[in-house]
Amino acid sequence: MLADAPAVVHPAVRVLAIADTDSYLKWSAATLDALPRGWESAQLLIENPVMPSAAQIRAASRRRVDVLSNAAVIRRIRRECPDIVLLACTGPVVAALTAQRVFWGPTRPVLVTGLPGISVPATRRAVTARAACDLFLLHSKREVSEFAEIGARHAPRLKFGLAALPFLPTRASTSTAASQLGNDLVFAAQAKVPMTRTDREHILLALADAGSAVIKLRAWSEEQQTHKETWSYPQIMEDLVARRRVLASAVGFVGGSMHDALRTARGFVTVSSTAALEAVAMDRPILIISDFGVSPEMINVVFEGSGCLGTLDDLRCGRLFRPDREWLEANYFHRAEENDWLELLTELLEIRASGDLPGRPRMRSPLRSRVRRRLRLVIPARLWRHRRRQESHVALMPASTQAPAQVLVSPHKATEEGDSA
Repeated sequence: MLADAPAVVHPAVRVLAIADTDSYLKWSAATLDALPRGWESAQLLIENPVMPSAAQIRAASRRRVDVLSNAAVIRRIRRECPDIVLLACTGPVVAALTAQRVFWGPTRPVLVTGLPGISVPATRRAVTARAACDLFLLHSKREVSEFAEIGARHAPRLKFGLAALPFLPTRASTSTAASQLGNDLVFAAQAKVPMTRTDREHILLALADAGSAVIKLRAWSEEQQTHKETWSYPQIMEDLVARRRVLASAVGFVGGSMHDALRTARGFVTVSSTAALEAVAMDRPILIISDFGVSPEMINVVFEGSGCLGTLDDLRCGRLFRPDREWLEANYFHRAEENDWLELLTELLEIRASGDLPGRPRMRSPLRSRVRRRLRLVIPARLWRHRRRQESHVALMPASTQAPAQVLVSPHKATEEGDSA
């Protein structure tokens, strides 16, 4: 959990948080919960093509979440004049929102942003999309070092603050005995990796061999998530069962919160999900599958040196690992007293009170990118959901039957955005 605030705090600070996807909403709600006692806060969800369903919202936040259009969000900011706005959104949405005039003037709020999970390696795209913000929250000493180096060149006014991942439970001081663990082997599904259907089949078959395996889904078939998923595990499993490769009961599927799934788990498996950190915090042994490579594309570079990289053969045999202590210190499990985000936020509030917050930096981006960002917040989400269903249907058709691709300026180019975006 994030450390408590200093004893002396501003008694009337008002914070308005804006999220756009399920993972950012979870991070945003937990970050608000970690703010100093006495601060007022509210959570908004901005309408967009990948906004979460009602069930996903309930799983991500216990708070009231107001779902508003872009125009309604801007009106609310003008009406309430918050001291801080937490932009818990994907890069394109942060860029689109910070281009609004409500964030330009001398009385504008302090703009805080961040990333909801593992963000190694740092990327220029993630920094430049958020260059108009004041404070960028990161969750490991390694991340702060890498992002600050990029920020010095491409966003010199942006500060980078260290904060523990807010949704991580307090890590157990002693190891949990095997007899006290649950029965399920939990695999965290990810939309982006692995990228091919064949690789996903291999994972499913290995989970079936491991026994008592369940796949924790980020979204069911009609729900949205931060990144677009072409090959869903339930769909592939249905096909494997139809081809009699596995029994229908060999692998289960669950939704809801990751915390609930891990409570009954004997271990945790993933390609590169941030949920591995939740499993570590709950003292569950883990396995990071490396059969498909260790690279920025697989989002698993951060796990090098952790002692937890393994193979599908390890999965089949039930070999799980516990991370190296030095790796934990550098990656997400640093000491609470090393967090400095609240100190930096307090300094920014003082600068705002004196009227010295800097103006919006001049941003240079291609017209096509600016149009896409605007479309993402202007065109009704239901129209883009319809478009994405059409694209998914085409992707599943044999190549010989597909019609020529249409040129469309899509606001959701998930394939170009990593977890750091």
